[in-house]
Amino acid sequence: MADVKAIADQLVGLTIKDVTELLQILKDEHGIEPAAAAVAVSGGGGGGGDAGGAAAAEQTEFEVVLESAGGSKLKVVKEVKTLLGLGLKDAKELVDGAPATLKSGVDKAEGESIKTALEEAGATVVLK
Repeated sequence: MADVKAIADQLVGLTIKDVTELLQILKDEHGIEPAAAAVAVSGGGGGGGDAGGAAAAEQTEFEVVLESAGGSKLKVVKEVKTLLGLGLKDAKELVDGAPATLKSGVDKAEGESIKTALEEAGATVVLK
């Protein structure tokens, strides 16, 4: 059996890029959608009977909104360019136009991944 603590320690040490790659592998090779993986991980704790009802009513699609670029505008532009697959000019226009919706209709895992990456670059981001 796998050493669960060692796996947990490895997961905690992953970068955003690693997490994105892991989610893609889970989806492509194992048929596990990232949203399903998040529900499986959060639902495994044996909570009360209301947990199932709360999960059913939970929001499933989010918008990633860039509120401001913060002090490291160049880092944020580069991160937006990388995360969204945009050209430099388009990424810069999005960052300059903050507050701006960067991506809509994303699941929570992808939204959190984008939010975390941009916050590490110095941006202020919210999920709506």
